[in-house]
Amino acid sequence: MTISPLFKLLLATAAVILCWAYSPVGIHIGLEGYSPGHLALLRFLLASLVMALMALFLGIDLPRWRDLPWLLVLGLFAIALHHVCLNHGQQGLSAGASSVLAQSAPIFSTLIAFFWLKEPVSGWRWGCVVLGLLGAVLVVAGDQGLGAVEPRGGLVLLAAFSWGLYFVLQRRYSGRYGVLTTVCYMVWGATLLLLVYAPGLARAVVLAPLRVNLAVLLLGVFPSALAYLAWAYVLARVEVSRASIALYLIPPVAMLLAAMVLGETVQPSVVLGAVVVLGSVLAMQLEGRWRQWRNGPRAKRRGALMQGD
Repeated sequence: MTISPLFKLLLATAAVILCWAYSPVGIHIGLEGYSPGHLALLRFLLASLVMALMALFLGIDLPRWRDLPWLLVLGLFAIALHHVCLNHGQQGLSAGASSVLAQSAPIFSTLIAFFWLKEPVSGWRWGCVVLGLLGAVLVVAGDQGLGAVEPRGGLVLLAAFSWGLYFVLQRRYSGRYGVLTTVCYMVWGATLLLLVYAPGLARAVVLAPLRVNLAVLLLGVFPSALAYLAWAYVLARVEVSRASIALYLIPPVAMLLAAMVLGETVQPSVVLGAVVVLGSVLAMQLEGRWRQWRNGPRAKRRGALMQGD
């Protein structure tokens, strides 16, 4: 029995969504036995090992020496800084709320592109940015209630900012290597940076409960490694703008997992904030598609009518 390419694509997409939706749940459990720094380091030590096995069997390109610094910078913002801030921030937020804020990275990418790279930003995108930031505030404030807002919860937004900065930097260096090659060197570079948290890690592993260590093992193998391989498979067959729409399913799946595994109750204000944040990010993508439609088939039809006149 042969499996159709479409079914393989759907299976790979579902695996990506499930793996990345598990991430905030795994982090929540991991923080029961590890400090935020230890959790980030152990997670990516495991991911580095899995990536090494991938590189051995699937093969990756050797990097040029002059590219090593930017690969390290990508690893800093995409992984090291992002996950340390995420781990610290999730100490003050639920797993469901954290998954929503983590998807706000395109909002920060727009701000970075405007203020740093001086790229023009349309009024539509500015409206999306303002709306998305308001939604993020609603998620943070509504997660624990206004009277119990935890300042560390704002660090999840810093993690999203770091991820957004990675998006901007990655655009400038995309195309030099394949997705798997880039991710391998990013993970290895970030793990080197995270070694600053190595003191005391061995003792923490010994003292951590089995449930916690199992959760961290799953974090290192699936969201941090295998999900990237599945995502590379999807991106090789579907254009990025279409494939990324599937990522909007991550927060609701994460909320469902958090309710099932952690017993979390999702606050209505968090759901409302999630709709606002994800809606604003989706609207940014719709603007690009609207421009393509306006400048593509619509423009061709208008030209044909003018020629007919």
